[in-house]
Amino acid sequence: MQSRKQRIPTALIALAGAAALALTACSGGGNGGGGSGGGAELSGVTLNVAADWSGAEQKNFEQVLAKFEQQTGAKVNYTSYGTDVATVLGQKVDGGDPPDVAVIPQPGLMQQLAKKQALIEVDQATKAEVEKNYSKDWVDLGKVDGKLYGVWFKGSNKSTVWYNTDVYDAAGASVPKDWDGFLKQLGTVSDSGVYGLSIGADAGWPLTDWFENVYLRTAGPEKYDQLSTHEIPWTDPSVKTALETLGKLWGDKTLVQPGTAQRTFGDSVTAVFGDPPKAGTVYEGDFVAGNIASSTKSVVGKNAKFYDFPAINGSGPSVVGGGNAAVQLKDNKGAAALMQYLASPEAATVWVELGGFTSPNSKVDTAKYPDETSKQIAEALTGAKTFRFDMSDLAPSAFGGTKGAGEWQILIDFFQNPSDVAGTQQKLEAAAAAAWK
Repeated sequence: MQSRKQRIPTALIALAGAAALALTACSGGGNGGGGSGGGAELSGVTLNVAADWSGAEQKNFEQVLAKFEQQTGAKVNYTSYGTDVATVLGQKVDGGDPPDVAVIPQPGLMQQLAKKQALIEVDQATKAEVEKNYSKDWVDLGKVDGKLYGVWFKGSNKSTVWYNTDVYDAAGASVPKDWDGFLKQLGTVSDSGVYGLSIGADAGWPLTDWFENVYLRTAGPEKYDQLSTHEIPWTDPSVKTALETLGKLWGDKTLVQPGTAQRTFGDSVTAVFGDPPKAGTVYEGDFVAGNIASSTKSVVGKNAKFYDFPAINGSGPSVVGGGNAAVQLKDNKGAAALMQYLASPEAATVWVELGGFTSPNSKVDTAKYPDETSKQIAEALTGAKTFRFDMSDLAPSAFGGTKGAGEWQILIDFFQNPSDVAGTQQKLEAAAAAAWK
């Protein structure tokens, strides 16, 4: 069965005419982690690296690796494991032939590999690089049982609300400052004759993202962490508050474009940015930019823009997102040097300048992003007071990643009957209890 990660486009931003990057040598440290000038301290060393990236993403990551090769003299062979990274990597580990370094998309997979003793804890140089360059939330996401294994090289921001500026301007609507303002501006758009909001819920994953963003803002990060691991039940009052908040919006037929249960996520984007637009706003992650570019004539940064998911009751800047973490599977000098390099702003900047990439590394100069929209997305990701990983991606797939079952289906049912908060909580708890057995 495909995981939810396979349904979401991996490209964060679709950019035309990506700039070419000259791989110039830099002065710096001697092990490849902090930038070295055409060194040969790893001459003769061959490293094998694997990730899920293919196509344009693979080519861009290979540019990142090429700079490491230039700095250290090592040779790096890259292999794409495709979308089923967990299965392929697991087979490699079980067969005694893992890559030196793998870049994986889920904290759960990192935890699984660490508990199988398949991962190497990062060395002190890499740990220092990570702690210097990443916020505490990202550092903690790389830990299992207090030990640091993961370097989060790529990030995604799923707290972006996309809007058609032409629709907003015609309606006299503006960017809201909080949830109440959000509802008000959706009403302003609807009053102009275009629905305020389009949602695609033929599959449940967009609804889980809605829930996660609202829950993080109404319950706070501590409760979010507890619910993510089923330390508290889905019948907790904090879940009730989030569902009631969502239900007020989802049940307002004057704001939400009808036909949601049959509409795909892609069609919800087209409804906002197609010609003519049928709605003014769509919520989803930074990958919406790719859908806009590939499926409509709207232009990201011009008539297609985003604002941060609104605060609720004074909640601070918060981002729900995802990412890809590098982990070390072989204990050797070359793999350790590559891990340190991937933790550096220098490595991230290679791909940043090529486009289609957001780095969670807070030391990356956001001026290096090739357009204003990707720069703003990165600033929101690294500048958030609180970052939490997509909750449904942390859950067992039976609960958080299966079409027609678990959280996906229960939230679809709730969308269709948003008054049944208590019944929805009971169904969610029953499904969670079964999945976490």
